[in-house]
Amino acid sequence: MAALPLEDMSAIVTGAGRGLGRAEALELARLGAAVVVNDFGQPGRDGSGQASTGPAEEVAAEIRAAGGRAVAHTGDVADHQQAGELVRLAIDTYGKLDILVNNAGILRDRMIFSMSEAEWDSVIHVHLKGHFNTTHFAAAHWRERSKAAGGPVYGRIVNTSSEAFLAGSAGQPNYAAAKGGIVGLTTSTALALGKYGVTANAICPRARTRMTEDVFQGFQEPGEGELDPLAPEHVSPLVGYLASPAAARVNGQLLVVHGGMVAIVERPRVAAKFDTAKEAFSYEELDGLLSPYYADRPAGETFAAAEVLGLKRG
Repeated sequence: MAALPLEDMSAIVTGAGRGLGRAEALELARLGAAVVVNDFGQPGRDGSGQASTGPAEEVAAEIRAAGGRAVAHTGDVADHQQAGELVRLAIDTYGKLDILVNNAGILRDRMIFSMSEAEWDSVIHVHLKGHFNTTHFAAAHWRERSKAAGGPVYGRIVNTSSEAFLAGSAGQPNYAAAKGGIVGLTTSTALALGKYGVTANAICPRARTRMTEDVFQGFQEPGEGELDPLAPEHVSPLVGYLASPAAARVNGQLLVVHGGMVAIVERPRVAAKFDTAKEAFSYEELDGLLSPYYADRPAGETFAAAEVLGLKRG
């Protein structure tokens, strides 16, 4: 019997108590990884008033019931110390950390002119700082292991960006900014950790979860007996692949995934270049060069790639 691709590896999945993170944790476990299931919050009571272990432990228990290995962590990854404790839990429990999947996030949607400072700060805090915190401690672990081994070790980071960043979602300036920042963090991390044997990639998933139920309400509803085109299970296999040895040459990449489709997003390219005819540009010279150029561009075209929202299988 062939070995599973993630056998003898350990993984962290943040925000894994429900939705996308849950599907990712289950997929990594199915592929052989031991998983630390992170989801912020303490055990409480369910709708019937009965004691509940909490979503993180419920997913960990589901993995163990299927024959896998899993432990729960209920700390807040946006808190630097608790993120460090999460990484330490993986190392202490399984001897090392091999895979980090950053998925935890929140939404506080509002137009830019209506958004409060708290709504801005909370989304940046959870998404962008949360990604940094876990990556910081995981990177330190891999660097230390690499130094001890005298060469590269195994490390995989899968970060979660969004089409909101690519398309410039008008009602989500905080979310779009955080997700754009995550792409910058990912490409920087990929270059910094490549020599240690670590890859870092980002995905832009589209999935119907508790967090996005209002966003995708009535959008691409499944037919009877069909898998929801926006089911998280369309996303998790890509996470499993990026976490695997097979993806060793995939590094610093951004991929859009949903509904049976994966699209590789090309890096930005220079569209035009202008040189001054003098020692330095003047307003008049720039007006003479840039105004005609933009006059010929389609109206409303920006750096945002709104066409990604039209991507679909087929």
